[in-house]
Amino acid sequence: MPLKLFDFPKAILHIDGDCFFASCEVAKNPALRGKPVVTGSERGIVSSLTYEAKARGVKRAMSLWEMKKICPDAIFLPSDYETYSLFSVRMYEIVRRYTSDVEEYSIDECFADLTGLQRPLNMSYEKIADSIKRDLDAELGMTFSIGLAPTKVLAKIGSKWKKPSGLTIMPGHNLHYFLEKLSVDKVWGIGQQTTAYLNKLGIRSALDFAQKDFDWVKSRLSKPYLEIWKELNGEVVNDVDTAKKSLYQSISKTKTFTPPSSDKAFILSQLSKNVENAFIKARRYKLATKKFFFYLKTQDFQYAGLEIKMNRQTASPNDVISLIANRFDEVFNQRQLYRASGIVLTDLAEHKPSQLDIFGEVLKSDKYFKIFGSVDDMAARYGKHTLFLGTSWQAMNFRQHQGGREAKADRKSVLFKGETIRKRLAIPMLGEAW
Repeated sequence: MPLKLFDFPKAILHIDGDCFFASCEVAKNPALRGKPVVTGSERGIVSSLTYEAKARGVKRAMSLWEMKKICPDAIFLPSDYETYSLFSVRMYEIVRRYTSDVEEYSIDECFADLTGLQRPLNMSYEKIADSIKRDLDAELGMTFSIGLAPTKVLAKIGSKWKKPSGLTIMPGHNLHYFLEKLSVDKVWGIGQQTTAYLNKLGIRSALDFAQKDFDWVKSRLSKPYLEIWKELNGEVVNDVDTAKKSLYQSISKTKTFTPPSSDKAFILSQLSKNVENAFIKARRYKLATKKFFFYLKTQDFQYAGLEIKMNRQTASPNDVISLIANRFDEVFNQRQLYRASGIVLTDLAEHKPSQLDIFGEVLKSDKYFKIFGSVDDMAARYGKHTLFLGTSWQAMNFRQHQGGREAKADRKSVLFKGETIRKRLAIPMLGEAW
């Protein structure tokens, strides 16, 4: 099947913030512009960095010690996710001035469907994309890279084509120009294992893959890769999803703490906090689980975990914490230092009243579900974790990062009148107030 020779049967944008977290820090403090700015000091590792820092050899996940060795003048700041979220909301709002069809893909990127807006906006698709980019750059004080293409997969390729601050137009008749220069592993959705397999079949570039015929792809690859192949050929398979997410296949919560610890009670308390946070999200979407996986990560980044299946669904953290406590010693090693814990809730489904059992466990679980509904009401009024389980006490009263790494972002150091560390005021998001 040859690449289709059309321009924009659909006009899809992918918008990607350049070095988003670090750029937010520069935007709120212009004195940092042009300097090697790095975020992540609260964890002691590089989380986000400006292009000036990248030019000096700094890379993500690099330790503080490594970073200072190659870039001693780097400005190392704590991550301020609250502020980054505000910038993210403003990004979505600016794009929605042009189209209501916006998919909030992540905190620093989104998709937008411009199809049919040429006449209403009295601009070509190219000019609409350029106008959106100029508004984003000017109003948020940072740069964005944008790809305009007939499908989401192609638009994602376009946004990475000219970073930073690029605007790449990929009309249908010219797709081969881009795909022949792109290695197949750079295509969104194609990972290392599939890349290795395709390489063995003689597929090196995205164009090599796109030019294979339908039967060849279908006989060798699963459905997700067939969909990627179609989108590389300009056929829309994945529409821009404007709906708020309401259903999850799994929910995971993890947290790193320093210094690392071998204290069993402390680590179990950290897991309890993970479980509470996971079920807060599950209750928000009225979900329950029948299976979960908990794990610990050692100081040398080794993982140990255990999957537990239940004979009924539950929406109560008590049930899961009790099961973890009973089998914790199968994972925990007193001789190891641990730096993180985590929980993954799987087999999620709509929470429904279960059939009563002779031991009364279902009745007890449903009773707890009602209690946690009241806990959620308290959290909405007074802030998250106003009430929490006794098993989480150590984790809730422990500074997540100690020993000189408890750096605080500006918004956590200075509270507005009426705020507490858990209860924050809504900040106006209109352009005039920004």
